Amino acid sequence: MPLLDQIQKDMVAAMKAKDEARLSAIRMLKAALQKYQVDSMKPLDEAAEMQVLNTIAKQRREAVEMFRSGGRQELADKEAAELVLVESYLPAAPSEEEINAAIDAAIAETGITDKAKMGQVMNAAKAKLAGKRVDGKALSEKVRAKLS
Repeated sequence: MPLLDQIQKDMVAAMKAKDEARLSAIRMLKAALQKYQVDSMKPLDEAAEMQVLNTIAKQRREAVEMFRSGGRQELADKEAAELVLVESYLPAAPSEEEINAAIDAAIAETGITDKAKMGQVMNAAKAKLAGKRVDGKALSEKVRAKLS
């Protein structure tokens, strides 16, 4: 089922349940996906949907950190709840073992042991983890640690 159809069904369910917080977050997701579709002037494919959802999830993570550091816990909680909803539409995140195995395989495949060429290892590791939700910042830190 296309993601927009699933979001529409979830939006109707949230309306019926009178769950305002969930409804607001679902509407935000739907609007972001439709905006991308209109801006790109082509139908959404799975890769574009994941790109939009990953962008929204990253924005929510950053907002949670900023609100917590600013002492606005109620806003941080709201953003965290929206992040959980967004992540429910994303594919599962890889385990630590899967990430480490992908990094090791990428290093072996490329033969790179120098931090200066870390980007090539990152690209190879991302290719090995395709179809999974990977946090680029965390992956970058792990690759940097293994190459040092």
